[in-house]
Amino acid sequence: MLHIGSHLSFSKGYCAMGKEALELKADTFAFFTRNPRGGRAKAIDRSDVEAFLALAAAHGFVKLVAHAPYTMNPCAAKEELRNFARETMADDLKRMEYTPGNYYNFHPGSHVKQGAEIGIDLIAAQLNAVLVPSQTTTVLLETMAGKGTEVGRSFEELRAILDKVTLQEKMGVCLDTCHVWDAGYDIVGDLDGVLAEFDRIIGLERLKAIHLNDSLNACGSHKDRHARIGEGQIGLAALTRVVNHPALRNLPFILETPNDHDGYAAEIALLRSHWQE
Repeated sequence: MLHIGSHLSFSKGYCAMGKEALELKADTFAFFTRNPRGGRAKAIDRSDVEAFLALAAAHGFVKLVAHAPYTMNPCAAKEELRNFARETMADDLKRMEYTPGNYYNFHPGSHVKQGAEIGIDLIAAQLNAVLVPSQTTTVLLETMAGKGTEVGRSFEELRAILDKVTLQEKMGVCLDTCHVWDAGYDIVGDLDGVLAEFDRIIGLERLKAIHLNDSLNACGSHKDRHARIGEGQIGLAALTRVVNHPALRNLPFILETPNDHDGYAAEIALLRSHWQE
């Protein structure tokens, strides 16, 4: 079946997110580990976690795709910002072990005019500082649109980060359809070619999740503006090919489109209707 869900609010805890996912007819979801603009994380209620784990097992949920806060910049120019990023990720990964075996996705960061090579070195250094052999969480680098000084605008930059990480088995990639399109990868006209390039540079075995979003902008715009499914420049037909592609169809798909609850329910139903058994 199609494994799909949306980004949900963690404000009421894990079990509330699980129940909302069921209302949406989803079997996975994403959530921010803390306020997306940073700050202290909400305390974890063990009874809430246990109730969610039971609900998830009963309803066949697949892996969740947690998201780090946007303010976490491992390759910031200022040391105090890098320290914040390292402490935040380390804390998040400890918290992720309450729901073991899931994914923790993050934006690699912006090098702030230091240069991509320095940015790559700093990102890898943070990962080497926080990853531990005992963790069950897989950390995912997200493909980026390339606005400003973002690192991760190309498959080559992501591979360069991965090559510098010691605990390779703890790492993977999350492909965002809006981001790669805005970065210049033509997933509308040449999805097979884009995935072949990903496989050659990174390896499809490292691709663990998909952020499924349409884009308001043209291919190569480097702007990162998400649109609802079928209402952007990528379009429903191309995104249908994404969810049905043999190399992708078994991955968890996460919607990050500009929607409310009913909007997400409609998109999930729409995409399930285009799923090819």
